[in-house]
Amino acid sequence: MSVTQLSERRTNLPHYEERVDLAAALRWTARLNMHEAVANHFSLAVNEEGTEFLINPNMMHFSRVKASDLVLVDGNDPKTMERPDAPDPTAWGLHGALHRNCRHARCVMHVHSVHATVLASLADSTLPPIDQNSAMFFRRHVVDEGYGGLAFEEEGERCSQLLSDPKVKVMVMGNHGVLVIGDTVADTFDRLYYFERACETYIKALWTGKPLRVLPNAIAEKVGVEMDNYPVASAARHLAQLKLILDEEGSTYRN
Repeated sequence: MSVTQLSERRTNLPHYEERVDLAAALRWTARLNMHEAVANHFSLAVNEEGTEFLINPNMMHFSRVKASDLVLVDGNDPKTMERPDAPDPTAWGLHGALHRNCRHARCVMHVHSVHATVLASLADSTLPPIDQNSAMFFRRHVVDEGYGGLAFEEEGERCSQLLSDPKVKVMVMGNHGVLVIGDTVADTFDRLYYFERACETYIKALWTGKPLRVLPNAIAEKVGVEMDNYPVASAARHLAQLKLILDEEGSTYRN
């Protein structure tokens, strides 16, 4: 494909920059081994109401998704699953419900990453503030205690009710995995990344069998507030750096 043809394709593709960010996040999630086969889904709202959203195509590996592959759907369209490019039924059930019911959930990322899923498998799936990363999520995550099977529409509706509080950005899906929301792809991916890292630290600390050094609530909340108000746009820079690495490697994610 010539440079001119590629430029025209980019111009004609709706929500191109948003597609590029989402494709980059999908590819890097695979690189971090936080994906699962051809399951799991990321979505991004593209209208003011939040009901129209981009989502990764059905049964395509995260590491192969390109900007042009992302599917644009309307959470209010009951005929979505009749389309030839319909998303996975569980993706529609979960992400459709979230984008309809939680306007603040502009971007939604759901994975079965190893350490967050281990946390979701414990009788107490709350992440305690044992270090700076885990303190970021103090009183900012919720545990779903009512797993009811695959996330078809009824289950998706139930899950969406657990994220009605805009302060809560992470849902530990008991017996399932983790779901993270945010304002942008960069914001959400950065949160997903740090939550998985925090879970890894916690799980490995449990392995030692030694007592945990849990932060006092006041300090944990202080860290959470400080991270909420951090003066540098580190999430945006994080994703920008990942895109530069992919570009330097000649990745096709922008196509």
